[in-house]
Amino acid sequence: NKRKTAFFCQECGFESAKWAGQCPSCKAWNSMVEDPVRISPTKSSGSGGRGLLSAAGAGFSLGAGNRSVRPVPLSSVEDTKETRFSTGLLELDRVLGGGAVAGSLVLVGGDPGIGKSTILLQTSCNMAKAGISVLYISGEESLRQIKLRAARIGSAPDSLRFLCETNLETITDLMMREKPQAVVIDSIQTMYSDEVSSAPGSVSQVRETTAVLLRLAKEMGITFFIVGHVTKEGTVAGPRVLEHMVDTVLYFEGDRYASYRILRGVKNRFGSTNEIGIFEMRREGLVEVSNPSEYMLSGRPLGASGSVVTCSMEGTRPMLTEVQALVVRTSFGYPRRQSTGTDANRVSVLMAVLEKRLGIPLSDYDAYINLAGGIKQTEPALDLGIVLAILSSFQNRAVPDDLIVFGEVGLSGEVRSVSMAENRVQEACKLGFKTCILPASSAAGIKTPKGIRLIPIKGLSQLADYLAGC
Repeated sequence: NKRKTAFFCQECGFESAKWAGQCPSCKAWNSMVEDPVRISPTKSSGSGGRGLLSAAGAGFSLGAGNRSVRPVPLSSVEDTKETRFSTGLLELDRVLGGGAVAGSLVLVGGDPGIGKSTILLQTSCNMAKAGISVLYISGEESLRQIKLRAARIGSAPDSLRFLCETNLETITDLMMREKPQAVVIDSIQTMYSDEVSSAPGSVSQVRETTAVLLRLAKEMGITFFIVGHVTKEGTVAGPRVLEHMVDTVLYFEGDRYASYRILRGVKNRFGSTNEIGIFEMRREGLVEVSNPSEYMLSGRPLGASGSVVTCSMEGTRPMLTEVQALVVRTSFGYPRRQSTGTDANRVSVLMAVLEKRLGIPLSDYDAYINLAGGIKQTEPALDLGIVLAILSSFQNRAVPDDLIVFGEVGLSGEVRSVSMAENRVQEACKLGFKTCILPASSAAGIKTPKGIRLIPIKGLSQLADYLAGC
């Protein structure tokens, strides 16, 4: 067998015979890594699954030789709705767009210990109990370790089968014989193929392994759930082309030492990428949080300055979040601006607007902004809540506990409209809030629920006047 060395871009997967400081394809700097590859002769069709990788790399279908192909118009394609099935977790179904799609690849990433293997084991148990044939393949844990974890989250049905294997050809032969409906791969970085000479987890192995699983999914209708390790930047390790190849990319977020977990979809070919799922990590596994607003507001201090409740939209779901601000006089020549859970640059812009439009001398004060609960949000509707929290802390004046605000703030100090204002107001009313400050342009046409009073404003001066009257 001949051997050669190639260089791959970790961002886009571009392959080159020599190293370059900048990728010629995506223009990323210092992204080229060296990886040895081996050219093997194409195996005969009688070799079964072991000739699969060579066929996949050459652009052929599974188990097929050269075929005559012809393009067709879309009008001749049968219009059928994709086949979906429930994973047994409503929050996961929401993020996937209504359930898992048959023949799709779902990539799940997240920090170590965040709960990736736990949620996929729970999902496998739920699907097996619903009559779906599921194969759980682990390359990181032994069967004994998996059994101990399964005993903690609940008994696994006998219809759910487990396999500890990392060789791709062995796994491929098994799947072509057993033909399961759903397969869990934990994790893709541990899988390797004999056709590629580089180590497991390398760019070549991850790319070629995913290519084989992709063809298995599309031609055999198998739904794959793939666990992917993440880098220190928080992205899935390996080439960025891995995210382009799969159908859905899900990320687990949250502090591993806290009890909450947020499952966010960053790519979904079969649904929206704005939906999130909220889970709570308990001893018995991950438990769905059906009312995330109430969960995020639990333990909120009452009557404290700098604490304001605002509302953001995550897809079609309104979520109430507490914004905390602490404004203190600086001890240094340059004031500090620090934020947790939202964009620090946006906070600096809002403080500049307050100083320019309302004449508040914030340039002599440090400002610390925190979204309670550890959730990360960047929606413009948070602007008004951040501004009110900063004003409340600066004046040491508490806002009413039953007040909620939302709206975007412009550079001229104007309060601009936000989408789905009526849904936000209804969510606030459901949780017992009595007063809502919102943009005047968004208040028009809203059917005000009984028990809540709307205060439409057009600029920050009106917001400052309201706070002065508290």
